[in-house]
Amino acid sequence: GSSGSEDEARPGTAAAAAAQKREQQLRKFRELHMKRNEARKLNHQEVVEEDKRLKLPANWEAKKARLEWELKVEEKKKECAARGEDYERVKLLEISAEDAERWERKKRRKNPDLGFSDYAAAQLRQYQRLTRQIKPDLEQYEKLKEQYGEALYPTSDSLLHGTHVPSKEGVDRMVADLEKQIEKREKYSRRRPYNDDADIDYINERNAKFNKKAERFYGKYTAEIKQNLERGTAV
Repeated sequence: GSSGSEDEARPGTAAAAAAQKREQQLRKFRELHMKRNEARKLNHQEVVEEDKRLKLPANWEAKKARLEWELKVEEKKKECAARGEDYERVKLLEISAEDAERWERKKRRKNPDLGFSDYAAAQLRQYQRLTRQIKPDLEQYEKLKEQYGEALYPTSDSLLHGTHVPSKEGVDRMVADLEKQIEKREKYSRRRPYNDDADIDYINERNAKFNKKAERFYGKYTAEIKQNLERGTAV
């Protein structure tokens, strides 16, 4: 009787195990199906985002970073204004010594000389260079202020011609600066000395420069022909 009951229990246990196994497979299949749908969805979103990025301007990332930085600066300014603090002072306090030194080195590496663009820019650069060299004499200024008072500051009614007498030191400084300018200018436009004994084989200055270039490049090939022409023995 016991063996018969065991035989009857085995099919039920086997069916339950098969059902459980099938349920696990279905659950795993559903999980894989959900993961596949999620991956497809994420892939589609990435494709859309990549298409958007490709349609953006080339410098969009730089513009975006710039706009984000400007927004942060504006928020920082508002916070400083709310606390009654000076934003520039707070900004300087937040800069580390390493960053300040690195920026200073970068600034020194930059070449301020951009070359010649036009005469107006060259004149402006010359003016800026000269004004940077000016070192005001505060002691002399105080003396003049005590001597002339309000007359030291001219107005539209002031007579300026002939009223100012420069000091000897100022005149010497101006002369020294002019001599430096003349010396520097001569280095840039140095004329070659003229040789009176040289043969005249040109008709004007431009032709003389051309002949010198031709002699420099082809002189060794034409030296014999030139000598024969001078002797009259050329064939």
